Amino acid sequence: MGPLTLSTDAKTSSAAPSDVSVRKIQNLHLETRKAFASVSMGEEKPFDFFRILFEGVIAGGTAGVVVETALYPIDTIKTRLQAARGGGKIDLKGLYSGLAGNIAGVLPASALFVGVYEPTKQKLLKMFPENLSAVAHLTAGAVGGLAASLIRVPTEVVKQRLQTGQFASAPDAVRLIVAKEGLKGLYAGYGSFLLRDLPFDAIQFCIYEQLRLGYKAAACRDLNDPENAIIGAFAGALTGAITTPLDVIKTRLMVQGSANRYKGIFDCVQTIVREEGPPALLKGIGPRVLWIGIGGSIFFGVLESTRRMLAQRCPSHSQQSKED
Repeated sequence: MGPLTLSTDAKTSSAAPSDVSVRKIQNLHLETRKAFASVSMGEEKPFDFFRILFEGVIAGGTAGVVVETALYPIDTIKTRLQAARGGGKIDLKGLYSGLAGNIAGVLPASALFVGVYEPTKQKLLKMFPENLSAVAHLTAGAVGGLAASLIRVPTEVVKQRLQTGQFASAPDAVRLIVAKEGLKGLYAGYGSFLLRDLPFDAIQFCIYEQLRLGYKAAACRDLNDPENAIIGAFAGALTGAITTPLDVIKTRLMVQGSANRYKGIFDCVQTIVREEGPPALLKGIGPRVLWIGIGGSIFFGVLESTRRMLAQRCPSHSQQSKED
């Protein structure tokens, strides 16, 4: 009986390491799958989606209004510089012209952008592996920009017509634009707007999110408001400089009105370069970089602080589960 017992123990002991190694391999496969897994709709809570949407809408709308109010004069100067052909001088009067009407558009546009961006980003981050998080941020920024463009473009058209002194008030601008140019007049330069804003939104939010992730990993803690503001300023200024030529084209197409001086994006570029030289495509780069840099600082600072305040007042489902 003794040898039989020894034989059985030997088999058990030799099988044990094998079972352990198999479990380790299975666990490794499970961990690898989890890192590259797609979003599982069964595990998601509808409450979480609406919470993210709600926080994005409130935080985005608040940040957009604060930025627009604080930096509207710089934007007005930038617009007048870009609209002036040749060596034309700009008027520094009425730098807040059209602010009230513009805020009426900025509030829903900013709320819609962040409201679409945040849930889209969360979905994509779950679908993509960690090393492709930048793609998720780029895509979410473009999707949010596309949704917000439906409100942004009419708002921008009216704002820039007011800034260049074509109309006295936002209601008059809307009424006369529709009367003379039809409803499509409110979407003048829509193609060039998307050409500028989709890359702008995608690049700015990607740079911001990636810098935040890197800084957070290095600091091993959450970022505070001043740090978010500094990263937002850098992301905004850099993106603003890169997209200045697109902004010039968009401005020229939007402010031309019924004159139709430019037949489209490519004709606008050719006409500007032929009549004013290539440097004209960088008109207003100084005010634009200053405006968007400061704007990025304010926007992302207000966005993160508002989002954090909302999250503290209404904890997520996962946070409540951890506390329980």
